[in-house]
Amino acid sequence: MSILEEIALRQSFRLGFLLVGVSFALVYVVGFCYRGPSMVKTLVKAVPLLSFAAAVGVTFGHPLIILALVSSAIGDIALSRSSDKPFLVGLISFAIAHVFYIVHFWGLSGGLDGALALPVAAAALVIFALSTEVWLGPFTDEMRWPVRVYVVLITVMGLTALGLNGMPLAMFGAFAFLMSDTLLSIQLFRMSDHSVWQVPTSVVLWLLYAGGQFAILAGAGWSTPLFQIW
Repeated sequence: MSILEEIALRQSFRLGFLLVGVSFALVYVVGFCYRGPSMVKTLVKAVPLLSFAAAVGVTFGHPLIILALVSSAIGDIALSRSSDKPFLVGLISFAIAHVFYIVHFWGLSGGLDGALALPVAAAALVIFALSTEVWLGPFTDEMRWPVRVYVVLITVMGLTALGLNGMPLAMFGAFAFLMSDTLLSIQLFRMSDHSVWQVPTSVVLWLLYAGGQFAILAGAGWSTPLFQIW
């Protein structure tokens, strides 16, 4: 096989994995995100992020993006189950994913220079993080400190993402991911299990989460963006 043939094959695999990931993400949002735990739900939910990771890996994308996507997939599997133990596993997995994104964004944006260049946005993000001590912390019981650590991590991830000025897709994806985390915390700790908002919240949450992860990999998964939006 020639080099050009191998490149073409790898590009085909990348497209295939991306299509599989997007397809399963759509199947999940239509038929599973608002339903209770089941083995089928877990299997469907595991596919999108693992497929995205495979798409990045098969075309020699950034290892940190691959690690973040795999960690997120583990978190997806854990959160598709019920009880406190899977939730804690999911929380840790997503925290690790945020650490990988922080390291990657830090390298791309030069640390917190982007946040310093956008002081209003950075201040708003920090104020929002601090506000969780009022509207979230008191309702988390024994999970209060793990949730606090998680809030710090997603805030730092958001601050480093502010420096991705040349990567608008990745920046959008990072904040979509942050918004999905916010909705998840509201759904888990502040919303009644019987609330009429449970289903729409689950749908919007998944769209923000899966769409955000896709945007991050499309914008910062490779040395050049998968798409150019301007």
